[in-house]
Order: sequence, then C-alpha cells, then structure tokens
Amino acid sequence: MAWLYLLIAGALEIVWAINLKNVDGISKPVPLLIMFFSMVLSFIFLSMALKNLPIGTAYAVWTGIGAVGVAIYGILFLGESAHFLRILCLFLIIIGIIGLKFIGTVK
Repeated sequence: MAWLYLLIAGALEIVWAINLKNVDGISKPVPLLIMFFSMVLSFIFLSMALKNLPIGTAYAVWTGIGAVGVAIYGILFLGESAHFLRILCLFLIIIGIIGLKFIGTVK
C-alpha cells in the first residue's frame, strides 16, 4: 500500500507543479487553489508512504515521478525540447525509480 500512496503523491506533485506555472503570481485563483490542494494532498500521501518506506527511497521516487511527469507535460503541451539526450535523461530517471522500487529497501 505504501507504494500506491507514493505513486499518488508523485502524481499530485505533477499536478501542483504544472499549476505553479499557471498561477501567474497569485492572479489566477483557480490554478492557485488546484496547486494548493494538490500540494497538500501530495504531502499527505507522501507522509503515509513514509510510514513503511525509507525516507531516502520515498523522497527520491516522489521527486523523480514529479520531475519526469512535469518534463513530459512540458514536451507534450508546452513545446519544450524533445531532444534525444533529454529523453534519454528522463528515461534514466525512470530506470532509477524502478531500481529503487526493487532494490531500494534491500539492506
């Protein structure tokens, strides 16, 4: 269950980071509210995951999901670079997330 909580926390991190860009200072209330509530929920789910996962593993996976998700969003919807090396680096982050899932808790 902890990994499911962590995936939800990571997905919510993507939501708040995307809306952080859309807030335009604090002049747009709807993106601001979405950002705020998704941020709070993201931290709640991360906290729940931390009850059963090591903090280093959980934090790395949480930030990795957020980084990859926001980068993919930027490529698909904001016209950001889809250069081969950029995609390769995102793929390496995904490999790291998968690695942490399977060997991150090995002592």
